[in-house]
Amino acid sequence: MFLWVNAAAVRHNSSQIPVERVSVPVVDISPPPPVLVSSPEPASAVLTQPAIEHVTDAVPTAAEVLQAATRETSLTELGLAQYTPVGMVQNFLDSMHLDLGLPWWGAIVVATVFVRLAVFPVIVSTQKEAAKTHNLLPEMTKINSRLDEAVESGDKVKFAKIYSEMNLFQKEHDVKNRSGFLVPMLQGPIFMSFFLALREMAHLPVPSLQTGGMLWFPDLTAVDPFYILPLASTGTMFLIMQLGIKSNIDSPYGQALKNMSRIMPFLVFPLTMNFPAAVFTYWLTSNCFSLGQLALLRHPSVKYILGIPERIQHPPSNLPRQNMIESMMKSWRKAQLVMEMEEKERRTKNQLDVTDNGPSSFQTFDHNPLEQTPPVPSAKDKEAGGKARPWKDTIG
Repeated sequence: MFLWVNAAAVRHNSSQIPVERVSVPVVDISPPPPVLVSSPEPASAVLTQPAIEHVTDAVPTAAEVLQAATRETSLTELGLAQYTPVGMVQNFLDSMHLDLGLPWWGAIVVATVFVRLAVFPVIVSTQKEAAKTHNLLPEMTKINSRLDEAVESGDKVKFAKIYSEMNLFQKEHDVKNRSGFLVPMLQGPIFMSFFLALREMAHLPVPSLQTGGMLWFPDLTAVDPFYILPLASTGTMFLIMQLGIKSNIDSPYGQALKNMSRIMPFLVFPLTMNFPAAVFTYWLTSNCFSLGQLALLRHPSVKYILGIPERIQHPPSNLPRQNMIESMMKSWRKAQLVMEMEEKERRTKNQLDVTDNGPSSFQTFDHNPLEQTPPVPSAKDKEAGGKARPWKDTIG
């Protein structure tokens, strides 16, 4: 039995990974001295069959040892994937990598495409509203010009009247200007969450991320040695801006956007060239998806299926042409006046609700405060009233 246990121990040590030279202690296998027992049973009956099976099950096999050695540590065990937007992105990437068995670059690509597909309905809704606004641009330009005149003159009554006319016009044509803010409000936090999540994983670093790349960038935690990923990401961003400007060529800020798109690549590339390759894997995938999305939404049959109206080509004389900074200043003054109007309407509504729901809390009077009453004569006036004033009737 001692020989069997010694052989099991040698088998267990030999199955460890990596294989190293194991020194096995010499065990004295000479028969033990005789023990005087009162029972006539043999000594071999001391180790029963259940005890032997228990020892056999306790010895790990080579497959179990190999599986434990090759098991990858999850991001949660590394202190990442917390209950924050950044942690949720890391948890999503970790599930793509561990549960689906994708390499890290594949997990980043699949997660990016999945999130962009989830945001696609919002993009379609924004395109519909943008097309409606563009088709009604001449009429809305006229109303906006009147609003600007009211702002410049400081006539709040006139501004309120024209602003109500603008709201009525937009309701009649089902135009919702605020829908244009949905895309930046969604894509901005998503981009920042992916960026911070991947940068945190690269700076830790996650061990498997160092071999999770492909082609010339096998290490996703390092900078691209040939700067191909930064150049490709900046170039695709430039193409996206150019296609976006062409689709909004009738915009009053078309020239300003065109100038900005020409300068932007020279500003972005030096600032982002030293980012980890994992960040550029996400960024390049998102840009490629945006290019395909722009090409798809410009196709007439796709626009018809999605219900996006065709854009009307307006004459240049019917379109506004103004400086972007000047327009922003006017928009700021308009927003201030709108806030004052809404605050005034809110106070009026609250006062009416208080009057309808209970006794009025306004100050009341026993007499009409607007009615003129003669002043009460003081004691000094009474003393002076008894004296003769011959000149009073003359001068009144």
